Amino acid sequence: MKRLMQPSFILIAIGIMVISVSLLWIINMLPLISYQHVPQEVSKLIGLSQANLSEPWRISMTEEITQQAKKYPDMRVIITDAVDSSERQVDDVKRLLAYGIDLLIISPTDSKILTPVVTEAYKTIPVIVLDRAVEGYDYTLYIGPDNQLIGRETGRYVSELLGKSGGQVWEIQGRSGSPPTIDRSTGLRQEIERHTGIWLTKTVTADWLRDQAEDALTTLFITNQAPDVIVSQNDAMAYGAILAAKKAGVSNIKFIGVDGLEGTNGGLDLVRRGLLSATFICPTGGKEAVNYAWDILEKKPGIPKKIYLRTRKITAETVNDNVDPYASFRHPRSKQEPIRLGFAQVGSESRWRLTNTKSIKDAARDAGIELTFIDGQQKQTNQIEAIRSFIKQKVDIIAFSPIVESGWEQVLQEAKDAGIPVILSDREVDIKDDTLWATFIGSDFLEEGRRAARWLLSYMKQHPTEDGEIHIVELQGTAGSAPAIDRKRGFEMTLAPYPQYKIIRSEIANFYFDQGRDVMKQILETEQRRIDVLFAHNDDMALGAIQSIEAAGLKPGKDIVIVSVDAVKEAFQAMIQGKLNCTVECTPLLGPQLMKVIQDYFDGKELPTRIITSEEVFPAEIARAVLPKRRY
Repeated sequence: MKRLMQPSFILIAIGIMVISVSLLWIINMLPLISYQHVPQEVSKLIGLSQANLSEPWRISMTEEITQQAKKYPDMRVIITDAVDSSERQVDDVKRLLAYGIDLLIISPTDSKILTPVVTEAYKTIPVIVLDRAVEGYDYTLYIGPDNQLIGRETGRYVSELLGKSGGQVWEIQGRSGSPPTIDRSTGLRQEIERHTGIWLTKTVTADWLRDQAEDALTTLFITNQAPDVIVSQNDAMAYGAILAAKKAGVSNIKFIGVDGLEGTNGGLDLVRRGLLSATFICPTGGKEAVNYAWDILEKKPGIPKKIYLRTRKITAETVNDNVDPYASFRHPRSKQEPIRLGFAQVGSESRWRLTNTKSIKDAARDAGIELTFIDGQQKQTNQIEAIRSFIKQKVDIIAFSPIVESGWEQVLQEAKDAGIPVILSDREVDIKDDTLWATFIGSDFLEEGRRAARWLLSYMKQHPTEDGEIHIVELQGTAGSAPAIDRKRGFEMTLAPYPQYKIIRSEIANFYFDQGRDVMKQILETEQRRIDVLFAHNDDMALGAIQSIEAAGLKPGKDIVIVSVDAVKEAFQAMIQGKLNCTVECTPLLGPQLMKVIQDYFDGKELPTRIITSEEVFPAEIARAVLPKRRY
């Protein structure tokens, strides 16, 4: 009997093995064949590497991408799910590349771990990074929410809810150490610290998941007095906190979430049911990623480096309204009717600014936009007067480059009351009400400071000083201006882990050539310590400083290493002469992007919060090869 059954057992075992191997193959290949079949004849094959398909927000992002891609008949998307494993996502990207995709869209599980494989992909195809940026600039375009702004907005709403009486706040964070978690928490704390009666007393981590938030809050409610407000970094965790409070019999807590998704127990549903006091819509960027993927593969000009999407506060009063903050501004207009633009420039303080002005005037002419241009001559009062004159002229839209960050609330409120949207160009403002301006177009000044510092770290590693210490002199731009504040902060943040790098003098030279020359002369005459490095916030100040360094009998670029920002032609010439070591690009050619954004606005498209231009770092060794290609 045993002898007769043995072959059957063998056949069954073989069958099980075959089925198991087949299932493993199917499971392994499923991400590459999910959502849609890819015919060989399509010319644009997109690979989407998704961090996970368990979070509702990421499911929404993926669905948005697949639906938007259907609007392009020559485009198909292959989707992979890393199931929250960085190692698997690295493998996913490699498999997508081997599959022959034309462009990669990736939403990383971990910024640091995914950076090398994204860098490798970027060497051969365009890469769009969604939601979480990778380290460095080795990608084509980043699209994501402004997470610090989301944090500040939630903090502002907390202050509205609690009023002068104040109260206690608990915070539920997403994944520990992830950029969105850090940035939203930083923004929340920045805002809460402005109010002496509000205390952030508890913080828990729940990995963006409802169940983990419910478990964590259930434990907290047992041993702690309930807070007045609970701020959750997404709506799913907020719902978990709501369920925990219900189980604990705790009431009178105000809950705030982030994401603003539709669907059962989504943020909008929870607001409608009165369970959330507010949610803040956090766009996934899926639709924008597909649109830009098409533009990139079509080689269209003017692709930015970063886009930060707009967030909106949704409460019970606004949940069913048109949530476009500029809906009342949009008026039907004839295509034949020229758009009237009023632009208030800072002044003409540098080569960069003169080129920026020319770019704006040329682009307006080419786009058929009627431009009224006023030079503020480096005075905020002149710019405010210019904006008010635009309001009186009833222009269609206003753009300006603010000389400093503060002091704009009143005039921008006047523009909003007049129904005229405002675009910030080159520099940002520091005001509470973000609806007073439509969008910002310009550079990432913080990143420029970081890039200058990263280049310096690399260079000094190859050219160390005798005692190992590096003494740095800094020439700052205009006090209170966004580029001066952020370039300084980015530079210092990057050097902070290296105590041997010491900024021994930091002086203001207002972005002017002559002030850079005069301030550097005064530093050289009074500073007793050795100067190893000069970091200038723009090329003009660096070029002025070079004159004083030479007059003091020193060799700029050798005795003093010099790194600056802007990348104007004169800086390249100085590098070729060996007098400047590196310049970090800050492009003044913002005119075409500004006109495109204006046209998009009047075409009814929603504008992002910030549009960051694409820029590079130019060390001296490549200056001669690059100079002939420079346009400014």
